[in-house]
Amino acid sequence: MHTRLQEESKKLTEAAAELRKRLPGIPDVAVVLGTGLGGFAEQFPTVVPYTEIPWLVPSTVSGHRGAFAMGAVGGKKVLAMTGRVHYYEGYTAAEVVRPVRVMAMTGVKKLILTNVSGGIDETLPIGYPVMLSGHIACLMPSPLRGRNVDELGVRFPDMSEVYSRRIRNIAKEIYADLGMEYREGVYIQAPGPQYETPEEIAAFRIWGADMVGMSTAIEAIAARHAGMEVAAVSLISNPAAGIGKHELNHEEVKAAATVGAQRFNALIAELVRRI
Repeated sequence: MHTRLQEESKKLTEAAAELRKRLPGIPDVAVVLGTGLGGFAEQFPTVVPYTEIPWLVPSTVSGHRGAFAMGAVGGKKVLAMTGRVHYYEGYTAAEVVRPVRVMAMTGVKKLILTNVSGGIDETLPIGYPVMLSGHIACLMPSPLRGRNVDELGVRFPDMSEVYSRRIRNIAKEIYADLGMEYREGVYIQAPGPQYETPEEIAAFRIWGADMVGMSTAIEAIAARHAGMEVAAVSLISNPAAGIGKHELNHEEVKAAATVGAQRFNALIAELVRRI
């Protein structure tokens, strides 16, 4: 077996074994919480910092706690990543998606990814959660690059339906029950950490992107490779570059997450309960 493949398999196995020991049972659903959205898991009783799990790298970004948290929501056992690591922090794509792969190896079958993003579609309101119907990830290195980890999935996984249509249909019912207009769109992941130029946003619009951010898509690829059923929710934090009237900044992103937190938390709680 190729040495690098042996190393990654070993790292994933050791990390999953340690996480499994720390958790009170196998989670029904996992949730990755984006910038400023960690409040969803604030009261979860089991907390395991990433730094206490071998081979996982720490989050270095403001608004990302950097720990697994586990608790109950709507009768379901939920494992949350309170914050994530990003490619722009200097990590490899494999390191970025390692926590998702580890959760899959602990037995988690369903994953909800979340993020905050810039709105390319000008009709998407600020502070509003939008379901992902698809993504564009060709600007990023594939997290599956290199020898395949056969324990997780096949060499050439199908990506024709990354974001579960079944879960999106459930989400439509939840939006209606919460008195919200259902919105979905295509997300594009940019490498960052700089915000995009107006010219890049104009190009992304031509490609068919409705919102842009610096996470999520490669995590979704890794999760689908591992056989997880995936949904993703993006909270629109600001108009993308060239659409809004002022400069973009990280504090604005966190503030928008705070404003939309109540609506977001209600949506995620219902998704967890119903999927």
